[in-house]
Amino acid sequence: MVKLPTPRQLREISASYNLDLSDADVDSYLALMQGVMASYDRLDQLVEPAPEIRYPRSGGRRPEPEENPLNAWYYRCSIKGAPEGLLSGKKVAIKDNVCVAGLPMMNGTAVLEGYVPETDATIVTRILDAAGEVCGKAVCESLCFSGGSHTSDTGPVLNPHDRSRSAGGSSSGSAALVASGECEMAIGGDQGGSIRIPASWCGVYGLKGTHGLVPYTGIFPIELTLDHTGPIAASVEDVALLLSAIAGEDGLDPRQNSVQTADYLQDLDGGVEGMKVGVLSEGFGWPGLSEEDVDEVVREASRKFGELGAEVSEVSVPLHRDGIHIWNGIAIEGATALMVDGNAMGTNWKGHYTTSLLDAYARGRTTRANDLSETVKLTMLTGRYMRDRYHGRYYAKAQNLARKLAAAYDATLEDYDLLLLPTVPMKATPLPDPDAPREEVVRRALEMIHNTCPFDVVGYPSMSVPCGLSEDLPVGAMLVGGSWEEAKILRAARAFEGTKTYTARPEGAKSAG
Repeated sequence: MVKLPTPRQLREISASYNLDLSDADVDSYLALMQGVMASYDRLDQLVEPAPEIRYPRSGGRRPEPEENPLNAWYYRCSIKGAPEGLLSGKKVAIKDNVCVAGLPMMNGTAVLEGYVPETDATIVTRILDAAGEVCGKAVCESLCFSGGSHTSDTGPVLNPHDRSRSAGGSSSGSAALVASGECEMAIGGDQGGSIRIPASWCGVYGLKGTHGLVPYTGIFPIELTLDHTGPIAASVEDVALLLSAIAGEDGLDPRQNSVQTADYLQDLDGGVEGMKVGVLSEGFGWPGLSEEDVDEVVREASRKFGELGAEVSEVSVPLHRDGIHIWNGIAIEGATALMVDGNAMGTNWKGHYTTSLLDAYARGRTTRANDLSETVKLTMLTGRYMRDRYHGRYYAKAQNLARKLAAAYDATLEDYDLLLLPTVPMKATPLPDPDAPREEVVRRALEMIHNTCPFDVVGYPSMSVPCGLSEDLPVGAMLVGGSWEEAKILRAARAFEGTKTYTARPEGAKSAG
């Protein structure tokens, strides 16, 4: 039963809204509220609809350290779906911000530890419908707010190529597990680059589709206009397979509107003959960030596209350099409003709300705020200040500028099929020491997103493709297309995949089968 506020509580609420209430006012409002509370009591008696759990499963387990050398698994399990389908024989790791009924979900943070979802996310059901096997939950960064792999409360995820370095984030475990051969495929999430960054640093393929292509239902959000989820895999074909299984509207996600899917396998081997690829000059040479060897490896990739028959030339989109600033304006205030103050679900949208997640996270967040990561603390402190002081004008301006940024890319994509640039300006960075100062922890979490985050802002599909090694560390090239052009990106990635004269698999990687 919902309790009425006390007179003191009502006065505190009124003060937060700058309302002056007399004692008589307080008594009057309390009496009026009593009638409204009857509706809340009735809501407690009604059973809300929930997605069906279609496939039985038994409990999983936390792996022992010797079974988890990269610290990339959060939970191990074996959930099998339909007997035959598109993903038959494929083992799929699920990022731990995604609900899997009966398996603990931590989302990288101790404030959520102990929560067990009672339903499957839409994409989990679709993977099982396609005969994929869910083989476990992959560690992700704390509330997924890091491009490095050092913020999860279960400890850092280690790069399989060099265990002293970051695997990238926030889908850190997903990329590391694919790269090390623990599974063929994994689900990642992407609000600022969190599929493509770890894919680049671990030497695997990661695709962030068009905003809304893959339903986000049952996944812990950060910001509705930035939220994406999608595939990470060791081959282009496996990316296409997994995308084919999970893409399309589910009727429960407000991010989805007039979604256009395609047969991602039909023309996968069509090649790039006649395709026009624009090498985005502003993606190279970031002052203080770009490493010359990374830029050169990606430029060499552009030359290979020319050898494959594509028409390759340099293009310029000056506003790309402002994408990081537009992203900050949206992400900081938007994440504070939804991920923090809105307890991950927020309000004012239609679809399926995971109410148990909302409640569990709210209790943990409010009682264990000091356990939040440094990146989350920085975001919520800055976001609340900007909201209180500037009343959302910068969030609104950034969202308006997002249209201008999209128009700038569109002007180039009218003449070119795809854009090409480094996924990340630098190679995988060293993991911070456990006692590293806050400044280093935050820098290592956010310094790498400059090329990836603008395409979350505009919602365009982009894919990190392994294109070479430098100092035995992988380098990724990012292919970007217009809305709903995932098939074109995959076709180009597949053509480039056939030119590889190196292996991005780390020494000791095993077969997922």
